[in-house]
Amino acid sequence: MAARILLALAAAAMLAAAILHASAFPRAEHAVAASNLAPFFGGSLKAFWLNDSLVTAILAVLGFYFVLRPRAATGGTIMLLALIPASIAVLLFVFLGLFFAAPVMLVIAGLIFAAGLFWPNRMEIAP
Repeated sequence: MAARILLALAAAAMLAAAILHASAFPRAEHAVAASNLAPFFGGSLKAFWLNDSLVTAILAVLGFYFVLRPRAATGGTIMLLALIPASIAVLLFVFLGLFFAAPVMLVIAGLIFAAGLFWPNRMEIAP
C-alpha cells in the first residue's frame, strides 16, 4: 500500500508539473518570436517544450494507471520509469543550474524509485 501511495504522490506531482510547464508555453513562444534564433532552432525549442510537457503528463497517467492496476507493473518496471524524471533533472541542472524544477524532478524520481522498491510481488496483490 505504501508503494502505491508513493507512486500516486509522484504521479500527482508529475501531472501538476506538466500542466505548469505547458501553461508557460505562450511565454516561451513569445521569447522565441522576439529572439534572433533561426526558424529551425526556434521551432525545435517550441517542439521540445511541448514534448517535455507531454512526456511528463504521460508518465503521470502511467503512474495513476499502475496505482489503480498494481498487477499491471512490476517493481523493476516502476524503478525504470524513475529514470525519466531523473534524466530531466540532470539536464535541468546541467543547462539551467539550480532552477526550481530540477530538484522537484529529482524528488519525483526518488518517489517513483522508492515505489518500485516497495512494489508488491504480483502474487501478493489480490486480483
